[in-house]
Amino acid sequence: MSTAAVTSRRASSLRGARLPKWAPWAIAAGSAAAGAVIGLAAGLQSRVQWGLIAAVLFVAGTYGIAARVEGRRQAKDRIATALVWVCFLLAVVPLASVIWATVARGVKVLDGYFLTHSMGVVADTEPGGGIYHAIIGTLEQVALASLIAVPVGVLTAIYLVEYGRGRLARAVTFFVDVMTGIPSIVAGLFVLSFWILILDMGYSGFAGAMALAILMMPVVVRSTEEMLKLVPNELREASLALGVPKWRTILKVVLPTSIGGIITGVMLAVARITGETAPVLLLVWKTSLINNNPFQDPQASLPLYIYQQYANSSGAGAAYDRAWAAALTLIAFVMILNLLARGIARWKAPR
Repeated sequence: MSTAAVTSRRASSLRGARLPKWAPWAIAAGSAAAGAVIGLAAGLQSRVQWGLIAAVLFVAGTYGIAARVEGRRQAKDRIATALVWVCFLLAVVPLASVIWATVARGVKVLDGYFLTHSMGVVADTEPGGGIYHAIIGTLEQVALASLIAVPVGVLTAIYLVEYGRGRLARAVTFFVDVMTGIPSIVAGLFVLSFWILILDMGYSGFAGAMALAILMMPVVVRSTEEMLKLVPNELREASLALGVPKWRTILKVVLPTSIGGIITGVMLAVARITGETAPVLLLVWKTSLINNNPFQDPQASLPLYIYQQYANSSGAGAAYDRAWAAALTLIAFVMILNLLARGIARWKAPR
């Protein structure tokens, strides 16, 4: 027997028995079949219950088979992998279900006419109409909120990273953490009491934009702060060693280095506020007509349009279809923002 054959036999004896690569897929298929059989035998009508039974069987079966063939130590590794896959599917299935339901119901009336016309004189119970007025309102309100929140958030993050020391910095950090978890209805009530009730400025898109800016600011601060912390201190020290002032170092070195991550954080913050309904319901009010002036009179928005149409639909009819079509449009808008953020992050990433 050759030396290579002896070495190969020894290596295989040291490695021990292992399951084939197709074993996890076979266990998953068997668990799914067993879960369906158990669900039918028990009279369970929901396929979600079948899936949960199959998930339990998959984890238990993976551990039992791996422990018998590979030993308990390797079985623990495989059961950890199985739990990761189960948790992943538990997170993906509801998301895929929501997207599928929205697409299936939203495409019924989603066309060029729907996107380029407003409700106008069309009643909520009648067919026709569109979301043009709501799209304009959402774009203007989100743009105004971004103009308010982005400069304040970025400058606050620069202060915390580059200058912040002592009690003031700790206080700012604390309040940013508190604002991160603030409910949207609280931001809306704050602007309502100050802007509309005390100052008597009336309902408008700008009032809603101020509430959205309050919700957007902590997200911008946190994301920008983390990006600025990733900039190596050596770059700052090299610039300062050349006699460049600190403010110019921040402007010319720190910000350009982290601009990709900052833009990504801003885009995610915009996506965070785009679907908010409570502040818009309190401050912007509602209208079926096109209002291009966000500083005067009520203005429509996509989240409020969806709520209004669904509330008037009684679960069926033209308003019900318009609500799902508007929801699909809103999801597409948020998805485009996220894809844009990822594209900018890759474009600005160092190579």
